[in-house]
Amino acid sequence: MNKYVERLYNGIIKENPTFVLMLGMCPTLAVTSSAVNGVGMGLSTTVVLVMSNLLISLFRKVIPNGVRMPAYIVVVASLVTIVQFVMQAYTPALSASLGVYIPLIVVNCIILGRAESYASKNPIAPSIFDGLGMGLGFTVGLTCIGLIRQILGATLGITVFIMAPGAFLVLAFLVAGMNVIRDKMEKKGKPLAAPSGCLTGDCASCSQSAMCTGKLPGSAKKSEE
Repeated sequence: MNKYVERLYNGIIKENPTFVLMLGMCPTLAVTSSAVNGVGMGLSTTVVLVMSNLLISLFRKVIPNGVRMPAYIVVVASLVTIVQFVMQAYTPALSASLGVYIPLIVVNCIILGRAESYASKNPIAPSIFDGLGMGLGFTVGLTCIGLIRQILGATLGITVFIMAPGAFLVLAFLVAGMNVIRDKMEKKGKPLAAPSGCLTGDCASCSQSAMCTGKLPGSAKKSEE
């Protein structure tokens, strides 16, 4: 598979940030009361993802190792400010509907995670496609949740789906569906992404391992191996 297509497939299907990696849950649950909100939040995050990956990959060799995270946050915050101003100018209703969740893209774990794990270690073109794939995967996730909640809540009148519990219910069913797909793909020898990182104590590939004080039991031994 072409490496650029592979990055898109990775973000949309194999490591979908919403249904597989379970990242960005705050906006996922908060703004998906309609499909329009889901699309707006997803595309806003996609723009920031692509541009931040581009810039961080471009300057990856000149950013000092000790200030990587502050540098990433400055880059992302600048991009989010631009996106917010553009939305306020051209889509004021959507901007008002999404509210504080647009500025909160700055600390979205999907963006900072891709900056640290991929863009800071890879060339510009693959990093752009990685950001595009993850952003589209996030957009697909939010749009699916928003569309289902809108149909069940606003159209069919099942009011629970308009409220916060509805977001949890829809997310739970969609994740369950993704787990079924995961099982089928594993049986075909094409497994989706497995959990990794701090949740499993896997410190071997983490750049912060040497400074981490919250390692799970046995993780130090694993990283040494």
